[in-house]
Amino acid sequence: MLIPVFIWLAMFQITPMFGIVIAFQDFNPGKGFWHSEFVGLDHFRYMFELNDTKVALRNSLIIAFGKIIGNLFVPLVFALLLNELRQKYLVRPIQTVVYLPYFLSWVILSGITLQIFSFYGPVNNVLGLMGFEPVLLFQNADFFRAFIIGSDVMKNFGFNSIIYLAALTGIDHTLYEAAVVDGAGRWRKMWHITLPGIRSTVALLAILSLGSILEAGFDQVYNLYNPFVYSTGDIIDTYVFRAGLQGLDFSFGTAVGLLKSVISFILITTGYWLARKLLGYRVF
Repeated sequence: MLIPVFIWLAMFQITPMFGIVIAFQDFNPGKGFWHSEFVGLDHFRYMFELNDTKVALRNSLIIAFGKIIGNLFVPLVFALLLNELRQKYLVRPIQTVVYLPYFLSWVILSGITLQIFSFYGPVNNVLGLMGFEPVLLFQNADFFRAFIIGSDVMKNFGFNSIIYLAALTGIDHTLYEAAVVDGAGRWRKMWHITLPGIRSTVALLAILSLGSILEAGFDQVYNLYNPFVYSTGDIIDTYVFRAGLQGLDFSFGTAVGLLKSVISFILITTGYWLARKLLGYRVF
């Protein structure tokens, strides 16, 4: 049963890794891997000399860090509020509604979002009724990062809350009964029982999210950004796409992508090491 998995892994994950040799060559598609000129670390030196690379790295870190924080704490707050809901018959309908955006691709969500926040969209119509002038929100570089982070959290928080809801089911209910006897209210029970009960889950998710600190979301950003917001919205993935595929500079694009992969590998290795040391978490 594992043979198809190993075949897929070899074809689409391991074999393509041989392409990283392009990062150390002045790659010419006509000459191929074996006959292109070897230039060593020239592309990496050039990469750090370019201001665009630094901008893309900074944007990736800011956006990814914002997404990590938002996708840790917004689902946590939502799960806590849902757990405390008195009308339990409302839990499943609410869960269904907030899960739906997770199953939509960014191609669909981006189209909907662009229409909502367009110059003649509902948001600007409401602003007009309030006496404000319509604004081009998606051409505002200062607004773009916050929008990317917020829309990602909106899409994923319903699904991410499943982890916290599962952790909440593991808390011993006799603790709540004892707290009621001692006169604790709902907020006291949440603060002294619920939160300590899922503390290890929150810490584990925070540590493991270090590996995705440079994953700012290519599909989301690519479908939403434009040249007006490159200064705050261009991330490493979109920069590699433009330089490597659209600009046909395959070697430089591969060098930037390789640097990102190495940094991500170091971070996720560090995250697993911290998870094992602090929480006793092991993959194998």
